[in-house]
Amino acid sequence: MTHKISKIAKELTGLLIVICSLLFSVACSDFLYDDSDIVTYADREHLVSDADTLWSVAGIMNKMQALADRTILLGELRGDLVSITDNADADIREVASFSIATGNRYNNPADYYAVINNCNYFIAHADTALENNRNESIFMKEYAAVKAFRAWTYLQLALNYGKVPFITEPIVSKEQSEQEFPMYGINDICRFFIADLAPYADIEQPGYATIRNTDSSLFYFPIYILLGDMNLWAGNYRAAAENYYKFITMCNGRNSSFPISTNSVRFMSNDSHWTATADTWSVNAFQTETRSAYGELITMIPGDSIPSEGNYSELRDLFNTTERNEYKESIRPSEALYSLSALQRYCHYTSGGEYVFSPDGLDDHHSGDLRLQAVYNESNNMAISVNGKRIENYVTNGKYQTRNIHLYRRAMVFLRMAEALNRAGFPRFAFQILKRGVNNSVIETEVVPYYESDAAWLRTFSFPDNRYVLETTAGAASENTIGLHSRGCGYTAANSTYTMPDSEQLTGQQLLDYQIQKVEDMIMDEEALEFAFEGHRFYDLMRVALHRGNPAYLADHVARRSGTVDASLQQKLLTTGSWYMTLPE
Repeated sequence: MTHKISKIAKELTGLLIVICSLLFSVACSDFLYDDSDIVTYADREHLVSDADTLWSVAGIMNKMQALADRTILLGELRGDLVSITDNADADIREVASFSIATGNRYNNPADYYAVINNCNYFIAHADTALENNRNESIFMKEYAAVKAFRAWTYLQLALNYGKVPFITEPIVSKEQSEQEFPMYGINDICRFFIADLAPYADIEQPGYATIRNTDSSLFYFPIYILLGDMNLWAGNYRAAAENYYKFITMCNGRNSSFPISTNSVRFMSNDSHWTATADTWSVNAFQTETRSAYGELITMIPGDSIPSEGNYSELRDLFNTTERNEYKESIRPSEALYSLSALQRYCHYTSGGEYVFSPDGLDDHHSGDLRLQAVYNESNNMAISVNGKRIENYVTNGKYQTRNIHLYRRAMVFLRMAEALNRAGFPRFAFQILKRGVNNSVIETEVVPYYESDAAWLRTFSFPDNRYVLETTAGAASENTIGLHSRGCGYTAANSTYTMPDSEQLTGQQLLDYQIQKVEDMIMDEEALEFAFEGHRFYDLMRVALHRGNPAYLADHVARRSGTVDASLQQKLLTTGSWYMTLPE
């Protein structure tokens, strides 16, 4: 049987490659068996050449494309930051209401196992000792990248299904698929892959070519971020913080810097009407798909450019009004997101050289945090003309304007490092990531004095002042570090209302526990403001609820997404089993 490996392979090489392969089945029950799927190069005992490497990895990327849209939608529709419109179809409604049927197009575990089985085959058959004529390993970069693909895919499975069949050997026959496999939950998955990935964390990622002005190195999952995520979910907070920090120090080369940048959305300093804004945040974060020292994007799944090609993302048509959806979007911001955004205090530096707060009661787009207005715009029922057609409601969501699906970006690494540091017992360190940004001076003055017994460990987080230059009102070209809250809320370093949580009634461990919970609430709010629509929210709520041992944390947030409490949904979500989809029998 022949199979066209993928559009990715064609674009990587400019050639149409047809590969002969065997059919495969993947696991212990019918939902894992799909005789239309293919293990790349299953007709060979070993992968022994550069061509094998390229085609095998491209085949895995092709399988990854099937997971792209659902990764965003399963993480966002079940959270509290979006609502669905009357235009949403039945599958989307099922996801949003936590009533996902077996036939729902977003509930297909076989797609995950198609990735996993191809990864298992590559890992089992790649000759990692093989070298080229320059004594360079032919397979090691790809071997590490494939291990990362597999780990990420298993993490998604566990987050969405709870417990899943765990398979690390390639399945190439129906008989193999009928074996009994152990069922792994999130802790089992994390434990396995922390050990599995660690030896490969320092290996450089592959980089084949620039494809349509996109650096193909963006197609991969950095192992240090995956290790951070696995340790964060597993509750290994110090290890998680160390992993995220290690990525930061190595992203631009060993011992380099990776500052958060000063990209933000702000009112113009001389605007007395509170309407004119300058936005360097959204353009750099969502419309740029090239790697650079200050680039926001870290990892994405590439999408096809033509709907008929099979892996074309539908996200643009769900989050925007387009000709393809007859100018009727399916997903919009929730009342909970509008309220959270409006509750923020925007600290403004005026042209007169003073700090003031923006007034309350501005319109939805300009109250509080400005990040929502920077990416989400609608015509507010003012008819406009598009291609000669009168459109009553026109919506654009700046986070979904390209064919590719963005998964990891710079702010995520810093915010998850803050979450890990906070949980590890250092809420003041986490708070500074939100308020001022961190460099070594900040760590020495605002963090170390409060945790002197851990000073040596805290100083292993080195952010040299000459590489991480804090923002000032002077706006020097060298400035590259702000508190993440400043991305949408003005000059947070000068905001007297954005302060480290404290209590005069508590001391010792009780005070520390209080501060950890309050700073975690601030981090979760910041992640909502920064990552709305990007597919992280449900999992962020889940992780905090599990770490607190309090399902109501998730249930209460989701039940209030419309602005009022949905008591039935709230009650349903108090049972953690309702958080997961059910594997087909």
